[in-house]
Amino acid sequence: MVSGLNRKEGSRGQAVLVIQNTPSGGLERMGGWLREAGLLLEVVHAHTGEPPPATLGHRALVVLGGGFLPCEDERAPWLPAVRHLTGQALQDGNPMLGICLGAQLLAHVAGGTVRGRHGAPEYGSTPIRLRAGAHDDPLFGGLPAVAPAIEHHVDAIAELPPGAVWLAESERCPYQGFRVGDSAWGVQFHPEAAAAQIRCWDQERLREQGFDPDRLYAQATADEPASAAAWKAFTHHFAKAITRGSPGTG
Repeated sequence: MVSGLNRKEGSRGQAVLVIQNTPSGGLERMGGWLREAGLLLEVVHAHTGEPPPATLGHRALVVLGGGFLPCEDERAPWLPAVRHLTGQALQDGNPMLGICLGAQLLAHVAGGTVRGRHGAPEYGSTPIRLRAGAHDDPLFGGLPAVAPAIEHHVDAIAELPPGAVWLAESERCPYQGFRVGDSAWGVQFHPEAAAAQIRCWDQERLREQGFDPDRLYAQATADEPASAAAWKAFTHHFAKAITRGSPGTG
């Protein structure tokens, strides 16, 4: 098998290790925005059995979503390696962004609590409200007070890690965004996902949970311009945090 570390997307700049946990859960529009900012993406398709590297080195880390809890190693046997990389990022100060499962994994490793089927499920475009602590945050600072983002989860963070900065919330889920230390962020929502992704979800499962797939898609499509503008800015802020803050960079 060809290692994901040999399938580099981009040609210059600081490297970012990306852990993909499901076949459909890729970087999507964030990949283009990160490459646009000059970053080199090293994608590991962990769901295929491709092993994550043992160490981060000077790379930043992005952990994407997936339908697992952070410790469901029997369903996703690569998770111990991802938890190890997350611990390295926290210890060494490598910039990290965890999305959905990635945020839950960051919270777990840093000492928070994650629970399965906790709170009300969220699907589709959802208003994300910034909290007071977000205004001077390197990633959330300067974003609109409320911005729509795609949600797709039934599991949730029940308690933030000690000392974490609570940055964003939604009506159904309080812990939508947080920071651990100076350079590790978690978001429960999906800044990478556009409205088209909703058409790839299990439509019958959505209906069973009381959601109308057509309405979800229509709302996300209407929200797309505001969503894209907010989370493109957020992604570029993360790129700046990487180029300014990664070990070994100027």
